[in-house]
Amino acid sequence: MKVKICGITNYEDAKVCIDNDVDALGFVFFNKSKRYVDHDTVSKIISKLPGDLLKVGVFVNEGIEVITNIISSTKINCIQLHGSESNDFINSLNIPVIKSFRVNKEFDFDQLHNYKNHKILLDTYSNDDYGGTGKVFNWEIIPKEISDKIILAGGISIDNVEKVKKEVNPFMVDLSSSLEISPGKKDQKKIKEFLNKVYELNNANINES
Repeated sequence: MKVKICGITNYEDAKVCIDNDVDALGFVFFNKSKRYVDHDTVSKIISKLPGDLLKVGVFVNEGIEVITNIISSTKINCIQLHGSESNDFINSLNIPVIKSFRVNKEFDFDQLHNYKNHKILLDTYSNDDYGGTGKVFNWEIIPKEISDKIILAGGISIDNVEKVKKEVNPFMVDLSSSLEISPGKKDQKKIKEFLNKVYELNNANINES
C-alpha cells in the first residue's frame, strides 16, 4: 500500500515526506481550496525534489490550457481531477491522470469501467467541498474486485490506517487534513508516525505471505 500526502504548500513539509519515503505528493491548484498553492511556489518546491517522485497537481473543472501551462511551468508529472471532467477531456491530456470520485451510498461503481486507463481515487461525498473533508465514507460498499486498484481518500489517519489495510488494501491512500496543524501546514511529527506505521503494515503483510 502506497502513500500520497496532499495539500503540500512548502518545501519543509515536502522534505519531511521525502525523508520518510512517501510515494507521492499532491499540490492543490484549485484557488477556492484552503490548501491552494500557486504554480510559482510549486515550481520552486519541485525543483528540489527527486525526479522519480510522483508529483501530482490537483485541479477542479479547469481548462486544458491552464492545466497544460501549469504542467509545463511546475514539472508535475501527474494530474488529479476532482470535478466533472469528461472521459474525452481526460484522454486529451498527455500525462498520467487520477480521476477522483466522491462516494455516497448511492454511488454507481459501474461508471468506473469507463476509466480503465486511469487511476481512480475514491473520496467522501460532500455538498460543499470537492475533497479534503477529513470524513470517512463506508468502505464496505467498495467492490472487492477493484479495491487493490484504487486510491482511497477521506478521513484516513494513523488511527484507522491498519483497518484500511486489512479491510480494503487499496493501491494507495491519500491524506491531508489528518496530518495538518492547520490547512496547508503539516504536522511533521504526524507525517513521520504515519509513514512509519504504513511501512510496518506493509512489512507485516510481506512476512505473512
